[in-house]
Amino acid sequence: MVNNRNRNRSQKYKNREITAVRHLRKMGIYRFKWTNVWEWLRRFCVAVWNRRSVFKAITALFSYLALTFRRRGEQIPGDPETSETSEPLSGQVPQDTEEPPANLKIWSKTPAKCEQEPTEEVMFGGEEEEEEEQSEEESDSRDYRVDETDELYCEYDSTWETVTNYERTRETNPWSVKPRVSNYKFNRFKNAARDMQNYRRNYPSRSSTLMWHQDDKPNLKFYKGLRTSAPDEVHIDVFHRVWYGQYDQLEYVHSYIQWLFPLQEPGMNSEATPLTNEEIKDFLRDSTAMDNLLKSYKLMLDFYGIELCDVNTGAVKRARNWRERFCNMDRHTHNNLRITRILKCLGTLGLAHYQAPLVKFFLEETLVRGQLQNVKDSVLNYFVFAVLDKTKRRSLIEFAFSHYYPQDEFVWCPHKIQLIWSRQNHQREMISEDNAEEY
Repeated sequence: MVNNRNRNRSQKYKNREITAVRHLRKMGIYRFKWTNVWEWLRRFCVAVWNRRSVFKAITALFSYLALTFRRRGEQIPGDPETSETSEPLSGQVPQDTEEPPANLKIWSKTPAKCEQEPTEEVMFGGEEEEEEEQSEEESDSRDYRVDETDELYCEYDSTWETVTNYERTRETNPWSVKPRVSNYKFNRFKNAARDMQNYRRNYPSRSSTLMWHQDDKPNLKFYKGLRTSAPDEVHIDVFHRVWYGQYDQLEYVHSYIQWLFPLQEPGMNSEATPLTNEEIKDFLRDSTAMDNLLKSYKLMLDFYGIELCDVNTGAVKRARNWRERFCNMDRHTHNNLRITRILKCLGTLGLAHYQAPLVKFFLEETLVRGQLQNVKDSVLNYFVFAVLDKTKRRSLIEFAFSHYYPQDEFVWCPHKIQLIWSRQNHQREMISEDNAEEY
């Protein structure tokens, strides 16, 4: 009886502690420190000014203080700064998962690790090397933690999220005071980020009943050659054989792109149907459909003056007629929407490893070589954030930051990340200068 009574009392204290931690997280305080007193008082005054109810916050703080002094030195369950494990609290469901379709790995030869934390291959060199790699990863994740009060923090961009999904809430923290940014570029990026996040998270608000059609799996049948596109009435092999190189036809006909690169969202062609989950699964298993998708990709690359160098890696380069085709892209900016659709389709239908090479190509052309200036904004707002692999997306943004001028107008990552990269670039320059002086 005594053991059961002590066990129940211990569980009761744990439940109180978990409740206190949850309330403190809503306030933005994950662990009480004496240095946080002024910050808590500031948020308390903001809450009073906004006429919010602060009774729960005060109760949670004092109960948490009491539990902290009572159990000094023990770990607090669910606290990301004190817990060694990353297990969610009881009753909590992980949120904010960004994953491609469930069957993405079926056909992709080199599938990208979509929306996962950056990892490194473990070298079999002993336990010391593994510990060094783990410490480097932990320091890297700490560097990438961005506070919501950052002036260029975007709640729709998960590129810099390093904590686990359940430690973040979908709603903005009401206790944090975020400065308002009256920046046209940042506001435009924020609007685009909402759409790209919806894509990367596999359209979480999409209703399954919305995807009902009389024709069963029309996109898959089209790619298998069992039906024609609508309203053009063209077979997939005709697109690849006859339309290849017909640039005027590809430019001024606007009803074919939804069939060549279908998505899970509706497009401008009302006779084209969005992809369904079952259709994606069957598409990834069908070799004929996947081969035809690769041909469609080559067709559009040729239209844009780009050539696919390596089928395995997705590396691309300029084609022979790149000058003519680049001028066409600069004149007709609706191709920016087409390229965004192509990148989304590659990630949805098992060719996610083709995304980063194509985006890197456009970054080099726009920021380094000075070409395609009417495409540059779409590259930074949409193309980069269509890449599912978070590690590659970060490297692409870092490449864009290092080649963007002027850098103080770069709005596609938080200020904290920009300062880290600037410091690293300065250190590299100092090391290179020292090496040059030695020689």
